[in-house]
Amino acid sequence: MADYQPPLADAHFLLNSVFDLPAQWAAMDDLSEINAELAAAILEEGGKVCAQVWAPLNRSGDEAGCQWQDGAVSTPEGFREAWQTFAEGGWVGLGGSVDYGGQGVPKGLTVLFEEMQYAANASMALYSVLTAGACLALNSHASDDLKTTYLPPMYEGRWAGTMCLTEPHAGTDLGMLRTRAEPAGDSWRLTGTKIFITGGEQDLTENIIHLVLARLPAAPDGPKGISLFVVPKFLLDNAGNPGQRNGVQCGSIEHKMGIRGSSTAVLNFDDAVGYLVGEPNEGLKYMFTMMNYERLSIGIQGIGHADWSLQQSLAYAHERVQSKAADRKLRTEERADPIVVHPDVRRMLLTQKAWVEAGRALAVHVGSQLDRAKFHADADVRRRAQGQVALLTPVAKAFFTDRGLDSTVLGQQVFGGHGYVREWGMEQAVRDVRIAQIYEGTNGIQAMDLIGRKVLLNRGEWLQDLFADIREDLAAVVNTDFADEAAAVEQLMTELEQQVQQWLDSEDPNLAGTQAYNLMELIGLLTYGWLWLRMAAAEGADELDKPATARFYFAWLWPQTAALMQRLACDSTVLMTPRL
Repeated sequence: MADYQPPLADAHFLLNSVFDLPAQWAAMDDLSEINAELAAAILEEGGKVCAQVWAPLNRSGDEAGCQWQDGAVSTPEGFREAWQTFAEGGWVGLGGSVDYGGQGVPKGLTVLFEEMQYAANASMALYSVLTAGACLALNSHASDDLKTTYLPPMYEGRWAGTMCLTEPHAGTDLGMLRTRAEPAGDSWRLTGTKIFITGGEQDLTENIIHLVLARLPAAPDGPKGISLFVVPKFLLDNAGNPGQRNGVQCGSIEHKMGIRGSSTAVLNFDDAVGYLVGEPNEGLKYMFTMMNYERLSIGIQGIGHADWSLQQSLAYAHERVQSKAADRKLRTEERADPIVVHPDVRRMLLTQKAWVEAGRALAVHVGSQLDRAKFHADADVRRRAQGQVALLTPVAKAFFTDRGLDSTVLGQQVFGGHGYVREWGMEQAVRDVRIAQIYEGTNGIQAMDLIGRKVLLNRGEWLQDLFADIREDLAAVVNTDFADEAAAVEQLMTELEQQVQQWLDSEDPNLAGTQAYNLMELIGLLTYGWLWLRMAAAEGADELDKPATARFYFAWLWPQTAALMQRLACDSTVLMTPRL
């Protein structure tokens, strides 16, 4: 098994040549101190931690898994020490608010670091990204007192964070949740059960800060009656340190297909002390701040697994010798040649490469839009960027993770029989990435969110903004070697504009659900095509083989758009008429 190598060259290419993010940061006061040199240093040092500290524990962590006994959870051997190294380096608070001890690094940069974390050890990464997401929600919506109390130790990695939404009877439909909160002076008492809580119990940190959705007495029914609470595992003493155990216990952990070094807990809240975040009955809105952060992050998990799989299968293809090359020019004097010379193996490797590198580019683009939405001085720029983040987040979560599974399966296939046995690690990658299509809202839910809330509800406004950005780039490609590919991208946008208008005029109640996944796939393929054109034209593209890979993408993967467009012509009867 080859060692994991952080994709630093590609990261620098995206930051500097494709998107020129240092220039954008320089124009935003809160980010102006982050230049290209500092960004490179952050990625290099972060990559070392991921490759040298986390990655060596990936397989052993999967073999051992987390262990539960009498309500306590122990993580695999080496995880505590690896977390300590990570926390001491300040990596948990990399993108956190500088007002409370975070480092304020832009999202356009931290997405690249998150990918390295997931590629090196997804189980370890989940403890970190859940904490970062909880910090974001607190920083955005909590009182100054709660932020001062909880954010600094969470950014330091001494305390971790969780997101407690799902209940045994309530998954996607959070309006059905039953966990209740009763007033108790300046705090509340929470009672209920939450399931599937990532990092809900662990031995890595001194304290765990649970963000819990619950109902107040006499709260409105449904999602409008949900409030958000901070519920620490340990209550704090007068000095602000963990003291008495709170009324929250881990009833069990799940026995899972993958990410076995990450504890997925059932948490029982029994008269647990909690503190209200923000205003009553606004909890679901507040929690979406964290959920949307996690949805992008889980999408990046798909890229990380895919890149790890590509690195392994590419190294194996250069080393594994089987059969002579069909092309005599590629033959060696040995009895057989490395399998990388065989066209079908190259098909699998190039497919992985095309998915990984375009996905990484889209992640950086979405990250840069988040930075604009938060820090840009121009209100119109912020508003437009917020729309692009809203539109592209479900695409990133679903399309990245679907292609992540596809890529890990292809990587496993390159290994042949060796990919099916445990020692090479390829089957673990398939198992680990599979959950990414499910949690933080299944990919079908993401597609429904895309078509319903992000396209039809605003009559395609955010989609038109995306198309305007793409068309601006296409104008520079008209007279180049990629003119035909640019024309194909333009044609697809035109067809999608026409299709959206037809949907807006339709009275079929099942049409959006019928076409949601097709639209999500099409926007994913479209944005990947757009970004392949950008990458192929950027300075330094030839050194990283971008033009040749872009040609492969358009010749081999882009034709999927034709089949998807044929599906868009179907009405809902094709799904709703057959008996099931």
